[in-house]
Amino acid sequence: MSGQGAGDPVGPVVLGVDIGTTSTKTVAFAVGGEQLASASEGYPLEEPHPGHAVQDPRLILRAVLDTVRTVVEQVGAERVAGLSFSSAMHGLLGLSPEGEPLTPLVTWADTRAGVQAERLRASVGGLALHRRTGTPVHPMSPLTKLMWFHEQEPKLCERIAFWAGVKEFVLLRLCNALVVDHSVASATGLMNIHELAWDDEALTHAGILPEQLPELVPTTAVLPGLTDDSARATGLPASTPVVVGASDGPLANLGLGAVRPGVAACSIGTSGALRVVVDRPVVDPLGRVFCYALTPGRWVVGGAINNGGVVLGWAGDALAPDLGDEPEEELCALAGSVPAGSGGLLMLPYLLSERAPHWSALPKGAYVGLTRAHGRGHLVRAALEGVCQQLGLVLQSMRSAGLSVEQIRATGGFARSPVWRQMLADVLGTDISFASGHEGSGFGAALLGMQSLGLIESIDVASDLVGVESTLRPEPADAAVYASLQPVFEQLYEALVPTFTSLRRLAPALPLERT
Repeated sequence: MSGQGAGDPVGPVVLGVDIGTTSTKTVAFAVGGEQLASASEGYPLEEPHPGHAVQDPRLILRAVLDTVRTVVEQVGAERVAGLSFSSAMHGLLGLSPEGEPLTPLVTWADTRAGVQAERLRASVGGLALHRRTGTPVHPMSPLTKLMWFHEQEPKLCERIAFWAGVKEFVLLRLCNALVVDHSVASATGLMNIHELAWDDEALTHAGILPEQLPELVPTTAVLPGLTDDSARATGLPASTPVVVGASDGPLANLGLGAVRPGVAACSIGTSGALRVVVDRPVVDPLGRVFCYALTPGRWVVGGAINNGGVVLGWAGDALAPDLGDEPEEELCALAGSVPAGSGGLLMLPYLLSERAPHWSALPKGAYVGLTRAHGRGHLVRAALEGVCQQLGLVLQSMRSAGLSVEQIRATGGFARSPVWRQMLADVLGTDISFASGHEGSGFGAALLGMQSLGLIESIDVASDLVGVESTLRPEPADAAVYASLQPVFEQLYEALVPTFTSLRRLAPALPLERT
């Protein structure tokens, strides 16, 4: 666990607790947006079987308690006005009648429900289900994971009293309340986003009853306080208010200040996403983008991709092992030595299958157009261009659904590379601003908490509190190259679907390594 302290403005603070896939980070923020202290603690993502990606929820709970206590010790318990939570989406956890975990936390990265997702997606009601719930029919969603459990683990399902996600489990232990906010619920595939109620047809597909799910509440809901055990573990008074909070994607928009119409948030970390805030649920008729709740009257529409920084990591391992353990800077320099378009070489970057806009576990990565003239720099650049082109398809899908995207604010590890930053602006064909001094979803959670506790009038202040460090404009010549390549890139997916299908059938008989 790590911690840090900073300045000390007078006044109350709100702790933003961000429960992520690899770590939990708790940050104390003053009402003016100043970061006063932070602490983080990691935990493993286990892959016990092919396609499985799970975690121990008890380790995550411990990380929450430890990081909150560390921050409370730095800022003083008397100054903490409340806690507010963010968490990764799409997690699923089975609980006993007493609230004890009977399954590991099945994370968004778990693809075991691929067969169930494909079957449901191809069914007559698959697209209608997406339109009602806002969640694409995909192995990431708790809906398809529940289908898998009932088909593969029926005896275990008989023992499970409740199904929840990681934040619901944490809040149950902290506050003795089994509740789920509309934001997290809107990413389960189980809630009708137009009615803010559990969807009967979705529950039938999942094989569960409404009483097996947490109570639905707004993201601004305030729980009355902590249990005595949680109070002792965190060093806070039992009366400390707890704001239920939201999911990390929508809160990342808030943390970046991208809350006004037409301002999108783009992130490229291990994965990537592009999202914009709207004032009502927006459903893409073709099912290419998601629609998740943020606060009453605010919804986040967009798409996530599986393959972001993971593609650069693969390139380092597979194409440039001679560059050492941390080759990112040199890899990006290699990419920068090659002109836009990589000499006619395209890469479909589907190393971990893909989400938006195709939402399929089927695709694999592919280089197309490879010739003897292409070198390592072309291969690396084509990989990075593929990530940006995939986000370009997401942007195109958002606009096709009637969404206005006039500005983009970007964040993530990719922003450390001037080459990759400029490439993204060129591929998306629009100005991209880079925020300074933000904590993403954690700051978004804290702002939501401040509004819920009456410390700020509205989360609209986010656009003023989050400064812009720099803005990049597209290079016209390079942007024109990418615009000409995007339809080719888009067509490749459909062209290769039969090949992907054949390869999946053959894959079990094709070992990766020699025996």
